[in-house]
Amino acid sequence: MSKRFLLRDALAEFPPYVPGKPPVASPGLTPYKLSSNENHLPPLPGVVESVAAASAIPGNYPDPTAAALVADIASHLDVEPAEVVPGAGASEVLTALTNITLEAGTSVVYPWPSFEMYPILASARGAEKRPVDLLEDGRHDFRGLAAAIDDTTRLVLLCSPNNPTGPTISDAELEGFLAEVPKDVIVVLDEAYLEFATEAADSLAAYRKHANLVLARTFSKAHGLAGLRVGFGIADAEIASAMRQVIAPFSVTAGAQAAARESLARVDEVAVRAKEIAAVRDRFAHDLRELGLSVPDAQGNYVWIALDPEAAVAFEGECAKQAVAVRRLQGGVRVSIGPDEALDRVLKVAASL
Repeated sequence: MSKRFLLRDALAEFPPYVPGKPPVASPGLTPYKLSSNENHLPPLPGVVESVAAASAIPGNYPDPTAAALVADIASHLDVEPAEVVPGAGASEVLTALTNITLEAGTSVVYPWPSFEMYPILASARGAEKRPVDLLEDGRHDFRGLAAAIDDTTRLVLLCSPNNPTGPTISDAELEGFLAEVPKDVIVVLDEAYLEFATEAADSLAAYRKHANLVLARTFSKAHGLAGLRVGFGIADAEIASAMRQVIAPFSVTAGAQAAARESLARVDEVAVRAKEIAAVRDRFAHDLRELGLSVPDAQGNYVWIALDPEAAVAFEGECAKQAVAVRRLQGGVRVSIGPDEALDRVLKVAASL
């Protein structure tokens, strides 16, 4: 820690978020980045134009309430506008939820491995982190998650599809778990990759039954707007009001709001593209399994390859030689779905190892 300035001790407890590595150049090979779960397809028609039009006067602030976008989301999901909280990606929504619930002396429960921001956000609030190991098949251990909750717990984070392992949460799992959680403890269902899933819990139905359930969603993945930073939460009006108190004003730019509205108006096209990516994902996962690799049920726009640390380092290194960046994390390597050429190179690496 700094000896020059009065910084928080909590900063020593966690590293900053590390984004996916860019690809390493290799002579004669087109580089591909499969390390950040980005949508590799081109923008939907009208999206780029909507961003340009909304950003024509960059000196003006955007609508701080994102009222038009909120109204569109509310109509699309059949909820009240007061239940919709826009943010700069789902990450800002998650940050807001930790800011309104966590502090020193409280605890947060979450599956692990899962989204890397969970422990970072918990540490930033000085809360006790309670990660619960996933089951061997990469799914949430709901019995373990329930057992980790006590009187200090203020927040539970779930992820479906789970990033990085891929499986989704079923209706029975979600309903059974919510029945065990105290009604004053907020449970967040992070659904950043929901559109790619071929089977998942009906989270909106669960939300309407359980006031302590919050849904976190984003336009970054299936909608392909990661660079614009726009997401949203669906929450009980009381929780939503508290979230708005801690989200920075104007965090969702005018261009991001316009792009999200245009993309939401083309949601049927988004669904078709998500299914196309999911079909490629399923073939890729099948091919990896045929090579003898351990690949859990994949429901996002990525595939998880379970590897021991030494094998994971080797796999990442060989992919880098092929000008393909993949993401090495605890327990294996995550490969985002990208162009066929990039995935073919990953398969060749898998076969060679």
